[in-house]
Amino acid sequence: MKLKICGMKHNIEEVAELQPDYLGFIFWKPSMRFFDGSIPKLPKTTRKVGVFVDANIDEILNRTNTFALNAIQLHGNESPEFCAKLKEEFDCQNSKIDILKVFSIKDSFDFLQLSPYEKSSDFFLFDTKGKLPGGNGYQFNWEVLKGYPSKKPYFLSGGIGLEEVDNVLEFLQKEESKYCHAIDVNSKFEISPGLKDIDKLKEFKNRLFETNS
Repeated sequence: MKLKICGMKHNIEEVAELQPDYLGFIFWKPSMRFFDGSIPKLPKTTRKVGVFVDANIDEILNRTNTFALNAIQLHGNESPEFCAKLKEEFDCQNSKIDILKVFSIKDSFDFLQLSPYEKSSDFFLFDTKGKLPGGNGYQFNWEVLKGYPSKKPYFLSGGIGLEEVDNVLEFLQKEESKYCHAIDVNSKFEISPGLKDIDKLKEFKNRLFETNS
């Protein structure tokens, strides 16, 4: 099980010391966590994820090169054709950049939506459907994932905080978690948007990985 901490903006170096597997940087200007700074040197084991919402391919490629991103998270209404084109661009550059396609869930979900993205995405990410494309602080009904039909690894996101760690550990014992690649956290571990609570993150990581080591 891997850990992704998203919405990075302020205390990046402190968070990086926890050695999460992924750090997410949001490149969507309306977000309170919009990232326009510089990324400090990170542990070699920490992968940088750029989060985009209906951005064009040139913008994604420019940000990827500028920040040496390792993965791209598509959090908008990007089509399967768009994802395929982006993947083709990375392949042409011999760039091993992972593509995460996000799908928002509330109480139900039509998993037929996933099929067109199977070839053009490396991971799926399931988040809570809300007013914003992410960081809403609400959890969707994980029971929905009992119907997950794919073998593609996925990220579990949406309102996961320290108080949910027991629920996460319980979920990870269930069959529907078989392809859960990472737990994705954000707003529930913030002092203010983009400023992470290090103590809470440390406790969450310790409890998560002590049980799943």
